[in-house]
Parts: sequence; structure tokens; C-alpha cells
Amino acid sequence: MARLNLLEETRFEKLPVSVYPNQQIASVTVAARIAHLIRTKHQKGETAVLGLATGVTPIAVYKELVRLHKEEGLSFKNVVTFNLDEYYPMKPDAMQSYVTFMNENLFNHIDIEKQNIHIPDGTLAMDDIASFCLDYERKITELGGLDLQILGIGRTGHIGFNEPGSAPNSGTRLVTLDDLTRRDASRDFGGKENVPTKAITMGIGTIFKAREIILMAWNKKKAPIIKKAVEGEISGDVPATYLQLSEHVEFVLDQDAASDLTRFDTPWLVKDCVWDLPLTKKAVIWLSKTLDKPVLKLTDEDYNNNGMAQLVVEKGSAYTINIDIFNKLQHTITGWPGGKPNADDSERPERALPAKKRAIVFSPHPDDDVISMGGTFIRLVDQGHDVHVAYQTSGNTAVWDDDVLRYVEFAIDFNQSMGEDNSKLTAVYKDMRNFFKEKQPNQIDTKEVRLVKGYIRKTEAISGARYAGLTDDHIHFMELPFYETGKTQKNSVTQEDIDLTKTLLQKVQPQQIFAAGDFADPHGTHIVCFNIILAALDQLKDEAWVKDCWLWMYRGAWHEFEAYEIEMAVPLSPQEVIRKRNAIYKHQSQKDTPVFPGDDAREFWVRAEDRNRETARIYDQLGLANYEAMEAFVRYKF
Repeated sequence: MARLNLLEETRFEKLPVSVYPNQQIASVTVAARIAHLIRTKHQKGETAVLGLATGVTPIAVYKELVRLHKEEGLSFKNVVTFNLDEYYPMKPDAMQSYVTFMNENLFNHIDIEKQNIHIPDGTLAMDDIASFCLDYERKITELGGLDLQILGIGRTGHIGFNEPGSAPNSGTRLVTLDDLTRRDASRDFGGKENVPTKAITMGIGTIFKAREIILMAWNKKKAPIIKKAVEGEISGDVPATYLQLSEHVEFVLDQDAASDLTRFDTPWLVKDCVWDLPLTKKAVIWLSKTLDKPVLKLTDEDYNNNGMAQLVVEKGSAYTINIDIFNKLQHTITGWPGGKPNADDSERPERALPAKKRAIVFSPHPDDDVISMGGTFIRLVDQGHDVHVAYQTSGNTAVWDDDVLRYVEFAIDFNQSMGEDNSKLTAVYKDMRNFFKEKQPNQIDTKEVRLVKGYIRKTEAISGARYAGLTDDHIHFMELPFYETGKTQKNSVTQEDIDLTKTLLQKVQPQQIFAAGDFADPHGTHIVCFNIILAALDQLKDEAWVKDCWLWMYRGAWHEFEAYEIEMAVPLSPQEVIRKRNAIYKHQSQKDTPVFPGDDAREFWVRAEDRNRETARIYDQLGLANYEAMEAFVRYKF
């Protein structure tokens, strides 16, 4: 019976899927399977032939394999490896080379024989590539084929670098990279323009010949393409769907990557559910949007025809459910994000008391505050709350080099007009120009360049916070040490980062904290900054003020909360939308074309307005008041 229930839950899924609580547990599980294969082959005196992947996805797997080698004696002497792909052209000692990646993450730390390592050669002459690819295939065949191939998946649905349009029987070859793939790689190359347009990759046909295939995917950004690969029709538009034809494949996912699969996203379509309030709210909003009907107009028939008959039976009628969920949605809306004084707060998202609250807006980068919650920020100040803003990092990697020269040129001219000695500044300026002429993609800036870039972001942040109404003593620049590497790869968080946060929290003792809960930023800075806040609060939990402190998460720079998640929706008037836009405009270095735009071509102010208007539109569609825009928040219970 349990097996039948599982088949019903997974009936939309066209291949085996294993879901783990997080990527660390999943990675350790995959590493254990690889280790078992290696040991089994060793006991038989045979060679284990592995197909390996690169990118962020397999890093934890490789880390665990290194641990197994060093701590549990796992030997790689009987292992031969073939990597999936390599950029072309690419020097093997380049930072972005997959040779460098594999050496740093695996090969330099285990006892594998160097002659047993095979990675496509990115230095070949164009005329030599075809013969190299045939030889690559021949070597795999002579070893009896791949025992195990591990894969990641790109957001185009590519496996290896088999982009949309790849044939299911394709072999190792030179390919042209999709624009989205190059955008996703841009952080490693210091801009999309530096990413190679081509790569050498194993083909889908080559991958298919492996006796076992494990495709891994982590985090929410991969959820949409995983749904297509697992539940969609087989199509050359999504090459990973060809894996549905294999009898030897398994998808290994964390909960976030699996979250769009039917059994997790809309479980009422495949099984009986425990209808708690969060699931009921999600299902009713889904039904309303699916049928394009306001919540209060949904009928028993609507529920029964869309997998939600059990909910009607439990709650009594559609009318009862509709009223309850409508009221819950209505109660999320407030024009008083700091709480409304002298009001009944039993059905409001924030407490009425104290009437004037101490609040800190934590901003991971120097513009996240106004981009994501600029309207609420301004309203909190307008309504008389004691608001502080804390910029957690300098953001000094996200400024164009020519902006640095422009600002230094301004300083030189200003000093000259004031009769100051310019010799030292002029020398620094000359060094900067020479540095920029020779600068390589992703090369760390000099100390002086980093300082100027940090000053640019700092002055913009001050201007934006002043526009919101703050005085200078309420504007804090934390410059958390984990960020200050001068490159996109940051240091690990230390107690120093947490202590700096604790010091500020103890100084302000806020009743409200606003923090970025938007974890889709390209470099992962948001989640790191959020976890630092949580660690600081955990270490301060015995202090009296912490017990009366609420933590609100905001989004907007990269994506928005779903309607069913929202616990506080702050409506913005047309005039407030313009004020928010003006606050974002203060960040001129991020306007037009920022250094790290992600895969969204819109300017940040346009993204913010579009998302805020979409939230308001969804509330209107559900049958609530029609506002110009809304900023959304979710309370984190710590």
C-alpha cells in the first residue's frame, strides 16, 4: 500500500527522483555511492571509470570524497576519470579552466594517477578538435564505458554543455554556448563578454552509455528547469529530458530544487493532504489564480474539480474556506509597517506597541535597502520611528573601473582648485590607469582601486538614506570582513563578522529588524549576511530586548515572495512609488548597466517597480483592494 501511495504521489515524474533535506546530505550520499563503486571494483581487481562534472553543484561531493580518502583510506589508484567538458579556447592554468577546478577541488588531494585523468583540451587548434573528440570517445570505449556519470543541470536544461537543440545520439564535440549559460558563467569571468562562446563537451549519446547516471541539482533557482526535465515532454529544447529514456538514471535533489515538482508544489493534485493553514492558504490562492476567480467567488465545484474535495469535506463548505482565507489575506495589508498606534493589533501583522519603535534595516549591499523596501523604509521614517540602516558590505566589487577614474579625476581637479598638493593623488591615478590597461578578467583590484570603489558605493548609500529621511548618525557601514577579498569568491564567515553585528544590535536594541530574505543574488551574499544576523541574535538571545524583537525578511532585488508566503504587505501610492524610485536613483553606479546584473536585463528600479506592481495585481486578482504597488515581507521566527 505504501508503494502504491508513492506511485500516486510521483505519477507526474517520468524518472526516479530522490529528494534530501539539503545539498550537504545529498552530496554525502552521492559520494558514498561513488566510494562504494570504487571499493567494489578494487576488490574485483577492476578499474572504476567515472564521468565527472564541474561547477558549483558537485563541489560538496568532491569535498566528501577527499575526506573519505584522507580519513577513511579510500584509494583512487584504480580510478580513471573523464570530465564532461571544457571551455574553448581555454588555457589549463587559467582560473576559469575546468582543469584548475578539478585540481583544486579533487585531484590535488587524492592519490589518483595523473595519466588516468582525462579533461577536454581547450588549447587545441580548431583543425585538431574533431580527431581529439573521436579519441576521447575511443578511450572511454576501450575501458568498457563509464561506470558512473555524475551531472549537474544548467538553467537551459543543458547537461554537460549539450545546449538546447542537441541530438540525443550526439558524441563528444565542439559546441556553441547558449547566451543564458554564458550569463550564468559571467561571475567567474568578470563579465559575460569574457566568457568563451564555445566549449568541448561529451555528447548526450556518450552520457547515455554510462551504466549509471546521477544528475544533481541544488537550490530554488534550479527548481523550474528540474520540473521541466522530470515532468515535461521529451524535447530538444530541454536536453535533460532525454534522460527520461534511460533506465539507469536518478535525479538527486535538495528540497529547494525539488520544490516545483507536483508532489511538493501542488500536493493536493496527487495525494491526500494534512490541511494546515499554510497549505490551505497556498491551495486556495493557487485555485483562485488558476481559475482567474476572486477568492470569495470560488465554489464547492471548483474545489472538487481541482483535487481539493477533501478540504471542502474537512472545512464544511467553500464559503467557509473562502471567508477565512480572504480575511487572512486582508489582515496582511497594512499602511503601518511599524504598527498602528492606539489600534487593535490582534489582526494586524505588526504590534501597536511601542508606538515608536527602534528599527534596523540591514542591507547586504549598499542599495538593497531602497531597491527592496524603499517605500516601507521611507514610511517608517515618516511615521516617526527611530530607524537605522546598516550596510553590511562595501559592495566594492560591483563598480565599473572607468567610474574609479572619473571620481579620482574629480578629486584631482577639486584639489587643484583649492590649491592643494596633487602629486600623491596624481601618482595613484597614473598607477590606476596602468593597472586597468593590463587588468585580466576577475583580477583582484589594487587596494587603492578597492577603496575608491567602496567610497563610491558608500556616498551613494548615504545619499539614498538621507533621501529616506535618516540623519548621518543613523547610517552605519559595517564592512563585514568576510566580503573584503576584492573578488567574487568571498572568505568564510568568522566570529568577527558576528561580533560586529552584535555590537550594532546591542547599541540600537531594536524592536524591528528588516533583513534581506532574497537569496537568489548571483554571488550568495544575501544568505551569508542573513545567517550572520541569525548567529548574532542567537548569541544575544538571553538579552531582554531580543525577546521583544521581530525579524522581517524583504525581497525585491532578485525575486519576490509568493502571495501565500506574504505576512505583511505594505501598499504604496503612486507618489510613494516615485519617492522609492528617486531613492534608488541615488545609486548611480548601479544604474543603466550594473556590473553584476544577473540574468534580468531590467534596471534595478524597473525590477523593483514591476515586482511591487505585480504583488498588488495579484492581491487585486484575489479580490482585495487595488493598490498601485505593494512591498511584501515575511516574518522569520527565531
